[in-house]
Amino acid sequence: MKFVILSPQDFTKFAKKHSNKSFFQTAEIAALREKNGWIPYYFGVEEDNKLVAAAMLVAKPTFLGKSTFYCPGGPLVDYEDKNTLNFFIKHLKSYAKSHNGYVIHIEPYYEKIERDRDGNIVENGYNHEIAVTNLKNLGFRPAASDNPTYLFALDIDKRLPDEIFASFKQNTRNLISRTKRKGVTVRELKKSELPIFKQITENTSERRHFSDKSLDYYETMYDLFASKGEIKFIIAEVDKTPIAAAMFMTYGDEVIYLFSGSEEKYMHEYNAQYGIQWHMIEYAAKNGFKRYNFYGIQGLPDPSKPGYGIYKFKKGFGGKVIELLGAYDLPLSSLYYIYKLLAKIRRH
Repeated sequence: MKFVILSPQDFTKFAKKHSNKSFFQTAEIAALREKNGWIPYYFGVEEDNKLVAAAMLVAKPTFLGKSTFYCPGGPLVDYEDKNTLNFFIKHLKSYAKSHNGYVIHIEPYYEKIERDRDGNIVENGYNHEIAVTNLKNLGFRPAASDNPTYLFALDIDKRLPDEIFASFKQNTRNLISRTKRKGVTVRELKKSELPIFKQITENTSERRHFSDKSLDYYETMYDLFASKGEIKFIIAEVDKTPIAAAMFMTYGDEVIYLFSGSEEKYMHEYNAQYGIQWHMIEYAAKNGFKRYNFYGIQGLPDPSKPGYGIYKFKKGFGGKVIELLGAYDLPLSSLYYIYKLLAKIRRH
């Protein structure tokens, strides 16, 4: 095997064909990070002159002049192939240490164990827990992340829209039909209309006390992905009044629902988010996508925890819980442990 530095073009060619591809592991996301001071790197592993693994990492000084090397949605490697994984991580570790790194943070887009729609483990389902063992044996330790470990997703592959609609819970079907009766229309926004999207998400973030992305972020994402048809900003309107909006990635084999907002005074009368979801599920079915990814839920379903209502909303469309491996840190120097200690002190 051979460790290689890749061009963005060679990385992209490999990434688009990988079974665990993710829009997080793209040159476009590297460009987004670069705007905020991160330096992108592209690496790979060749065997018999063929690329068998790859990763996009970004690096930035984050503690005492030392850098975090961050690999969102990756690396793109078979985590159960110990030889390739060990070889790749060994060389990534060496490269990062020699380039001022004190930690490598990874967030694999790799499923851990099969679960049903209620979050229960599926008997005789797939189980990739050996991947976690392999990472821990290499020195990785579980880490916090802003990205979710648990997702909720609907299988689309080769199913017709009518078949998918019929599989929804009765209440979900009723609310979708209600949006149509109420005259709610759904359409895609142009870049010049993104301030409308931003206003809705900003109002929602203030009401629900979460951090919204900036307009510059949304416009940059549009610039990076829209020309390739890999992002959609969708708005629901009634009598030309914007009442709800959502952002979707349409990358690889899946449509991913990422950000959304609704104007509070219209929420209960129109339930416009149901219309938006159905619009994009239909789009996924008609355009050959294999999965509709509702994205994050807050842990395994638990009625006593905050965020359970979000899970119930997503569950109404069918689907199942997806558990990813989670986020991990690979410490490269003693500075990592000093940083973690200081962070713990600050929290208390």
